[in-house]
Amino acid sequence: MKQSRPYPVYTITPKGERAILSGHPWVYAEELTDQPAPAPANGALVDVVSSKGRYLGTGLLSQNSKIRVRLLSRNANDRFDENFWRRRVEYAWAYRKTVMGPEDLSCCRVIFGEADQFPGLTVDRFGPVLVTQTLSYGMEQLKPILFPILVDVLRQDGQDIQGIFERNDVALRQREGLEENKGWFPLEGLEHPQETWTEICENGVRYRVDFENGQKTGFFLDQKYNRRQVAKLARGKRVLDCFTHTGSFALNAALGGAEHVTAVDVSQAAVDLARDNAVLNGLEGRMDFLCADVFDLLPTLERQPDYDFIILDPPAFTKSRKTARNAMRGYKEINYRAMKLLPRGGYLATASCSHFATEEMFIKMLRSAAADAGRQLRQIEVRQQAPDHPILWNVEETNYLKFFLFQVI
Repeated sequence: MKQSRPYPVYTITPKGERAILSGHPWVYAEELTDQPAPAPANGALVDVVSSKGRYLGTGLLSQNSKIRVRLLSRNANDRFDENFWRRRVEYAWAYRKTVMGPEDLSCCRVIFGEADQFPGLTVDRFGPVLVTQTLSYGMEQLKPILFPILVDVLRQDGQDIQGIFERNDVALRQREGLEENKGWFPLEGLEHPQETWTEICENGVRYRVDFENGQKTGFFLDQKYNRRQVAKLARGKRVLDCFTHTGSFALNAALGGAEHVTAVDVSQAAVDLARDNAVLNGLEGRMDFLCADVFDLLPTLERQPDYDFIILDPPAFTKSRKTARNAMRGYKEINYRAMKLLPRGGYLATASCSHFATEEMFIKMLRSAAADAGRQLRQIEVRQQAPDHPILWNVEETNYLKFFLFQVI
C-alpha cells in the first residue's frame, strides 16, 4: 500500500480476495494469513489487503467469530466518523422512502445488516419505537455513536421516534463474545415510553406488538406485501392459516373478505395474541383460533376437508447448510398434507424463511410433494421479502424468503 493508513493490516488468501472482489463483505478466520502485532482490540477497525499488498477494504474485527472481519467500505478515502455513519443512515432511510409507500414507513425495517452496510445490525420501526438487534462485536462498540444518529435522522425527517429498545436476547451474540440482554437504550434528552408494547397498522390491519417478548424484534415485517396478495385471493374462501404467530396472514385474509379463517399455532401465547388482534380489528366473528402442532393437525383434517385456501408460513426449519436437506422433509410433509387436503381448484400459499433452504431446493420439494399428492400446481405468483429487506445479489445471506402462490388442480 502506497499511503500511510491508521489501521492494523490483515493479509488474506487468494480465496478471500476473490470473495471480496465479487462483492461479499465477510472475511473468514481461515482466510487470514497473518496476525498483526500487537493484536488489535476486539471490534477495532482494520484494513484487509491481498497477498500482494493491494487494499481491499476496511472493516470491523471480531476476534471470537469465524467471520473475523466484516467490511464497512472498500473506499480507502473513507473516514469512519460521525459524518460517515450519518450518511449511511440517511442513505438507508432515503431508500425506504423510495421503495415503500408513505403509509408503510411507520412500520418497516430501517436497517437490514449487510444489505445496508451495517454488518450485524437490525433496526425495525414499530411506530414511535425503534427495536434493534446487534450481532457483531464491532457494531456493539459503535452504538453510542450510531443510535443517537438513527433517532436524529428520522426525527429531522418529521418521524415521531420516542425511544430505542434493544432485543439482544439472541444466542448468536455469544459467538461474538457478547452478553445477551434487552432493554431501553439511554438517549440523552429523550425519555422513552413506559410500555414495551405498541400498536401498528400494516395493510389496514391493526396489531398489538410486544417488542420486549415477541419473537425476533416483536413482529415479522418481511411478509408485508405477501400478506396483501393473500388478502386479494381470500375473498369468499374458507382459509386455514398454519403457523399463524400473531395472526398476520389470517387477519389479512379475513379483512380481504374471506368467508371464514382458522388460525393455528403451536404456541398458546401466539394464539392468544392473534385472537386479541382479531378483536382489535373487529374480525373475531369471522375467525377461530386453535393451539395445535400443524404436523399433527393436517393429517386429521383430511377426514373432514373444509378449506379451499391454505397458508403455510412456518419458522425456519434449518439454520445451517448441514441440516438443510433434512429440513426439506419437514417442508415436504406440510406441503404434501396441504395439497391433499385442498379440493381441486383450491389455493395454496407456501413459504420458507431460511436462506439455507434455497429456492432450487424449495421448488424441487414442491414438485415432489405435488407428485406424491397426485396434484398439479398452477403458479400464480412467486414473491420474496419486502423491499425494506433488500437483497444484495453478491451476498446470498440477504436472500432468504421464498413465497409461492398456487392453485392446486
